[in-house]
Amino acid sequence: MTIGSEDQLEKLRHVGRVVAQTMAAMAAALEPGMTTRELDALGRRLLEREGARPAPESTYRFPGATCISVSPAIAHGIPGEQVLKAGDLVNIDVSADIDGTYADTGGSFAIPPVTGKTQKLCRDGKRAMWSGIRVVKSGAMLNEIGRAIQSFADRNRYTLIRNLASHGVGSALHEEPGHIPTWYEPNDRRRIHDGLVFTIEPFLSTGSHLAIDGGDPWTLYADGGHATVQYEHTLVATRRGAVVVTMA
Repeated sequence: MTIGSEDQLEKLRHVGRVVAQTMAAMAAALEPGMTTRELDALGRRLLEREGARPAPESTYRFPGATCISVSPAIAHGIPGEQVLKAGDLVNIDVSADIDGTYADTGGSFAIPPVTGKTQKLCRDGKRAMWSGIRVVKSGAMLNEIGRAIQSFADRNRYTLIRNLASHGVGSALHEEPGHIPTWYEPNDRRRIHDGLVFTIEPFLSTGSHLAIDGGDPWTLYADGGHATVQYEHTLVATRRGAVVVTMA
């Protein structure tokens, strides 16, 4: 999507707030003994209360309203009977549309008590995402996002999952630009145009490089099983920088 009017921007802000508030409420509800199905049911209720349709379900027939991945799973986890326990690292990905306008957000959350290493990984996962967001502005090279994120990862001795990328969003859950690397791709010559709507969602890892298939058609795991986090915002590019619409 390219934002061309204040009305479009307000619709995007509205659905962005809804998915952000839903994810925040789900994260706050995390506790040992809860199943991922129960957590997903909370997300569904909150989305539907606001007139939002869960996008993975409506777009891809995903078997759940939200994606909930418990480490070592890192993405597209199916809600089910898995029981959460203390120390789990849980990724929650919430995307939805309201009247055809889509927004997408995600985050990783650790259920206390957790180690200092896990706390640092979560903190640095957010910092990696924001390092990419800060370089966004219309006219800039798209690959500057990946350059900034990779620079952060390299400085702090992390790796990045390199087969899961950011993407355009707004008129659909996934649209052009369809593959926005969160690592540096020097041959990517695309530029960010004014009003472009897309996500930034790096997967920061303590040693993994690829997402690999699991035992079902959806769930992805980090190769080698290294701890991995993902944080994601939907944003609009402007001449002054990024306008983040998925803030609770």
